[in-house]
This record gives sequence, structure tokens and C-alpha cells, in this order.
Amino acid sequence: MHLPDGMMPLNQALIYWIIVIICLVIFFFRLSSVEEDQRVKRLVLTAILTAATIIVSTITVPSPFGIPMHFFLIPLVVIILGPFSGTTVTFFALLIQSLIGLGGLTVIGANVFVIGTVLGLSVYCIYKIISKFNESFGIFIATLLGIFIASISQIIILVIGGVATFEMLLPIFTVYYLFIGIIEGFITTFIVSLIEKIKPEFLTLKKI
Repeated sequence: MHLPDGMMPLNQALIYWIIVIICLVIFFFRLSSVEEDQRVKRLVLTAILTAATIIVSTITVPSPFGIPMHFFLIPLVVIILGPFSGTTVTFFALLIQSLIGLGGLTVIGANVFVIGTVLGLSVYCIYKIISKFNESFGIFIATLLGIFIASISQIIILVIGGVATFEMLLPIFTVYYLFIGIIEGFITTFIVSLIEKIKPEFLTLKKI
């Protein structure tokens, strides 16, 4: 989601900024308690995944719905590093993108809240539950449902902001993001299985 400046009232935008800042504080507080060798690995991975997110989320892919698709990569970040890492990566990725004209500065909080916080926490919780029974299925379902839940939160934000009505957005967004969720679910599952074979130590890092 790359909402432009002016689409949302500033008092609403401020609420999302506050939530995101709290998540960032939690991330850095937890990071400070991690052992130094893991902290260095995490910071390097966070930087790499932030760069990858910037690139991937700016790539436009045609869809059968007539709306270009943009993939998130945040489910992958969450499964490797944890939910608050998802918010952090999203924040820095969207901040950099906003400086080059993709999304507004005032609404970064709202954008990050949807793509980083809601998506990240949803993916993490669903993954933790389902992966106990089947790892690959857990990754796929967590990615799919996480994106779907994030799309619902985006609809709610746009409705509260007076941008559009619930009836207008629900049919379009849910089908569109379910389609993206299925594709990204397969991609995330594949990448995690590849990491497990090549660099399994990445998956054993403490989740933050």
C-alpha cells in the first residue's frame, strides 16, 4: 500500500505513526538483548531484506484483474527474523520509497501499519500455530491469510479515512489480495525451503 499525502486526515495518520513507532521501539529494545554475534547477523540480514523489499515492492506485475500486482516480501522477513522485524523492514523500505515519490511521508505510519505490523503479526501468529503440524503448509497459509488480513485492515483504514465505502472496496480488494497471497505463498515457501538447504542457520535466529 502506497497511500499518497493528503488522502488521510493528519490526526488519523498520527495514530498509525504512533503505533509504528511503538513497534520500532520494541524491535530495537529486543535487539539490544540479543547476543552480539546474532545481533550482527540480524542487522546484516535486515539490511539485505530491506533492500530486497524496496526492489521487489516496486516491480509491477500485470494481473488478470486489470490492477498491477506488487508483492510484499514481508512474510519472508517475518518467518526468518520475526514480526517486529517485519515492521522495521517495511518502515525503512517505505521511507526510502517515499523519498523517490512512491507514497507520502505523512501516511508512512498507515502504510507501515498495514504492510508491516498487521501483516507481520498475522503471518507470525498463524505460522507459529500451523507449522507445528506441517512447516511448508504453515508458511503458505500464514502468507496467504496474513496478506488477506492486511487487505481487510487496509479497507478499514480507507473507509475510516473517508476515501471509499466498505461495499466498494471489499469485493475488489479481497479477491485481488487473495490472488497475490496465493502466488506469494508459493514463492515464500520455496525461498524458505531453499534457505533451509543453503543457510539453515538463518532460520535459527531469535525471532524479534
